[in-house]
Amino acid sequence: MKYLIHLILVLLPWTAVAQSPVGTWKTVDDDSGEARSYVEIYEKGGLLFGKITKLLDKDPGVLCEPCTGAKKGKPVLGLVIIEALKPHKDYWRKGTILDPENGKEYDCTIWLEDGTLKVKGKHWSGFSRTQTWYPSES
Repeated sequence: MKYLIHLILVLLPWTAVAQSPVGTWKTVDDDSGEARSYVEIYEKGGLLFGKITKLLDKDPGVLCEPCTGAKKGKPVLGLVIIEALKPHKDYWRKGTILDPENGKEYDCTIWLEDGTLKVKGKHWSGFSRTQTWYPSES
């Protein structure tokens, strides 16, 4: 029994790592289902962030013209669009996501489901939209 408990304690951190969204995910267009970009989710200071690492449907030199503040006019490629998601139970929340198409920022929650990443953006009005992102092939 003592060995079983020890084995469980040793393997427990591996199961937590396996459930992490850290990695590169392929985004798809809500209407057409066509692949749009790759977003790398990474951990920094215990929080999750995400940046666009590859554009599949736009010129790689496109700028975020509708963005405001420090992101206005910056290249979309390399742009951090997910910021400061905090872990909570088996999902991450209370961060933000930027839509570079319209420059708007939304509250963000993400979770893993059946090998995909669910990404929910919520407007202050209560309107929300959930996208499904897929593991990248590269």
